Amino acid sequence: MFHTPRPGRLLSVLVGGMLVLSACGVGDTASRPTTSGSVSAGAKSIAYAYEQEFHSYNNNTAAENATRNAGPLQRVLTGFWFYGEKGAITPDKDFGTYAKTSDNPLTVEYTISDKAVWSDGIPIDCDDVLLWWGFKSGKIKGFSTSGTTGVEDTALPKCDKGGKTFSLVYDKPFADWIAGGPGATELLPAHVVEKQGGLSEEEFIAAIKALDAKRLERAAKFFNDGWVSEISLPPAELIPSSGPYKLSKMDAGQSLTFVANDRWWGTPAATPTVIERFITLDEQAQALHNREVQIIEPQPGPGVLKELEKLENVKVNIADQYTYEHLDFNVDSSPFRDKRLRQAFAKCVPRQLIVDSLIKPVAPDAKPLEIRNVAPFQANAAAVIAASGGAGVYAEQDIEGARALVAKAGKTGVQIKIGYQTPNPRRTVEVQLIIDACNKAGFKVIDKGSEDFFGTVMPANGYDVALFAWSASSLVSGWASTYTTPKKCDGENKGNNNGCYSSRKVDRLIRKLNATVDLAAQNPIIGEIEKTLWADVATIPLFQHSTLTAWDEAIHNVVPNPAQSTITWNMDKWSLV
Repeated sequence: MFHTPRPGRLLSVLVGGMLVLSACGVGDTASRPTTSGSVSAGAKSIAYAYEQEFHSYNNNTAAENATRNAGPLQRVLTGFWFYGEKGAITPDKDFGTYAKTSDNPLTVEYTISDKAVWSDGIPIDCDDVLLWWGFKSGKIKGFSTSGTTGVEDTALPKCDKGGKTFSLVYDKPFADWIAGGPGATELLPAHVVEKQGGLSEEEFIAAIKALDAKRLERAAKFFNDGWVSEISLPPAELIPSSGPYKLSKMDAGQSLTFVANDRWWGTPAATPTVIERFITLDEQAQALHNREVQIIEPQPGPGVLKELEKLENVKVNIADQYTYEHLDFNVDSSPFRDKRLRQAFAKCVPRQLIVDSLIKPVAPDAKPLEIRNVAPFQANAAAVIAASGGAGVYAEQDIEGARALVAKAGKTGVQIKIGYQTPNPRRTVEVQLIIDACNKAGFKVIDKGSEDFFGTVMPANGYDVALFAWSASSLVSGWASTYTTPKKCDGENKGNNNGCYSSRKVDRLIRKLNATVDLAAQNPIIGEIEKTLWADVATIPLFQHSTLTAWDEAIHNVVPNPAQSTITWNMDKWSLV
């Protein structure tokens, strides 16, 4: 998941890893003219809109694992696999090859292409792999990581300076081994980390092999913080590319520019320059109309959909998405440490009203979610719901029941701060609906939406309950770190588990699930996990997102993607007629 969204990585769509900030216009906006000119043939750049500003070249840390970073980096930092069409795990044969060579012990052998080089000319090889293993395994103190699932069960890869082949040898079965190695956005330039850490390549490799956290302390600090882009991009020598595009410049609050990578060894990018413009969701339709951008993914809503359908020379697509909306409790340092208050809140939240008011106008078959980790459109959704019992006592709103639980907890007028990223029109309405309902149950809910919710508020646990979305995939291991007990409830150690939920039973079930290769055998395990999450009221699932994409018909090869790779998964193929 992106915040965060691994394998399977849930992104907090800031989803997530990716706090999926889905925002959607709630009503019709002012009418637009029904015609507009198309992008001119012969233009050498394509612009697309995204709601949030790029923040880090490294989206693998606990703090930066989000779609605002992972989306733009899809074709800048390549790896052995990526989320391809329809979200499928797709080997990247330009980067290299991999194959399972043994089931006992589970062994997967990887070979990096002989042609693979960073855009500064440095070969991609062993030290880059060892850097990846160093932070992904969790075995070297100091490196921040969004999750260690799968890699934590592998032995140190055997490779030496300049080596381009290695194996991952697991000490137990791993269900998602096909996405267990470094994928898109995960393999970072070790030679940059080495230099910033005051180490030679030989010293760095030796330190990783020795698990020498003290020797790697400076390198880890740079890895965690040195690639953050607050106002502008880091110097070019710190952010080389391994894909068809490289980062060129960032204008704070405005845009991020990509240019074709002349050292890319695969098929060259179809368009020399691509620009990501930072445009709020409620302004993207107007930006497309004005041709400030040629591709948008606004938050779905009846108003914006009508607006887009009026435009000539524009293609509009609505599709399923792995992303789902939910409320995430802070169980570490808020009133919601008391389970009775979590139960009360789950009873008062008007899930059906939220879906009826905000989602059904675009997705008529939408329903409040009964489970979190399997999307309604997945083939095993019904089996998991049956195994879990669904939402149970929380399926229907129950104000009286909520009020009784608040009283049982001995509380009156419990002040609850609900946090989310602004601006986001749909979430603002969601929060107001929650305030109207839950204040009748004995809570005093306060709208604490902020423009830097994911940047500072959430990492500091400055909320009682958070409203956001996880951007995910079909991989079962992707959401492991979201519910696994964190080593410590702080920014570097809690992975995707922002609220620091802890259940030894869920920890055990997640380990069992990740070791279950038989897909059918996974369903009862996921069902038991969901049943326990409902019993503990770890989170409140709300609804599954739909994705709304619109683009100038002069742009070819725009293919919406339901996984956390976002629309940019194939942006090197975007071209003008």
